[in-house]
Amino acid sequence: MNALESTPRATVTARTLLAAELPFALTLLAGTSGLDRPVRHPRIQKPGLALVGHFDGIVSSRVQILGETELSFLAKMSAGERDAACEAFLSRALSCVVVTSSHAPPEALVRAAESLGAPLLRSSQKSSTTINGLHAYLDQQLAPRTRVHGVFVDVYGVGILLLGKSGIGKSECALELVQRGHRLIADDVVDVSQRPPGLLYGSSTSLLENHLEVRGLGVLNVRDLFGVAAVRKHKRLELVVRLVAQSEGDDWDRLGLDDEWHEILDVSIPLRRIPVRPGKNTTIVVEVAARNELLRRAGVHSAKTFHERLSRELGVGESPSKTSNSE
Repeated sequence: MNALESTPRATVTARTLLAAELPFALTLLAGTSGLDRPVRHPRIQKPGLALVGHFDGIVSSRVQILGETELSFLAKMSAGERDAACEAFLSRALSCVVVTSSHAPPEALVRAAESLGAPLLRSSQKSSTTINGLHAYLDQQLAPRTRVHGVFVDVYGVGILLLGKSGIGKSECALELVQRGHRLIADDVVDVSQRPPGLLYGSSTSLLENHLEVRGLGVLNVRDLFGVAAVRKHKRLELVVRLVAQSEGDDWDRLGLDDEWHEILDVSIPLRRIPVRPGKNTTIVVEVAARNELLRRAGVHSAKTFHERLSRELGVGESPSKTSNSE
C-alpha cells in the first residue's frame, strides 16, 4: 500500500521552547499562565513599530523578538509611556516574546507580561543567533508532514523512495543496496516533511528506526548487522522509484524521454518506473537511476542527447525523393 496518510503538525508553545534542545538557553521571566499558547508560524517577528502603537502586521502566533534596539528605545521613554507601550503590545495575546538584550528587560515589560499572561522568555545569545536557532527549530517542528508506505534509502547521496505493491521486493532491494555500501533511512513507514523552499525530507518513525523487515528472515536491525555507516536518520527526498511487476505486452518508455512526477505535499518529485521480474537485478537498476539523476542535475540528459543526435542523423540521411513523395 502506497497511499499517503496525513499526520498532524507538532504543537509548539512557549513551554515547548523552554524544554527544546536549542543552541542557546531560554529562561522564563514572566507570563506563566500563557505558556501553552500555540506558536503556529515558523517565522519570527521583530515588532519594533508595535512599541509606538503601530500594530499592523503583528501576528500573535509568531515568536516576537525584542533585542537591544527595542529595549533601548523602551528605556528612553518616560515611566508612563513605557507602561502604556508594554501593556498595549503584550495585550495582543502573543504566543511568546523573547528578549535578547544583555541587559535586564525593563520592569514595566515584566509586570505587563505577568499580568496579561504573555510568556516572556530571555535568550542567552544575541538576536541573530536566537533568530537562526528558532527558525531552524520551528521549520522542523511546524513543517507540513505526511506518512508514506515505502522504503527510503540513500544511494550515492541521492534520497530515493522505493514504492510498489506489498511483496514486490522493496525491502529486499534495500537490503542488497545496504550490502553494496548504501544507507537505509526508513522501511515500511516513511515520515516526510516539507521544508522551505519546497524541499522534502524523509525519516523513519522512532519505533522502526534502523530496522528492515525481510520476508523469510523477519525484522533485522541494520545498524547492528552492518554498522553505523549503513543507516542515517534523515535525508532529502530527491527521487521516487516505483517497482512494477512486468507483464508481457507492457508498454514501457524505451528511450526515457517522458518525464514522470510523483506528488507529495504538493511538491513534484521525479518518478522512475522500474519493471520487476524473476532473475532481474533490480538493485543495479536503482543504482543506475541514482547515477543518472546526478547527471541530470549536472545538466546532462542522456536520452534527450541521444534523441537529438538520432534526429539529426535521420534528417541528414533522408533522400530527396522520399521527401518529395511525402509532400
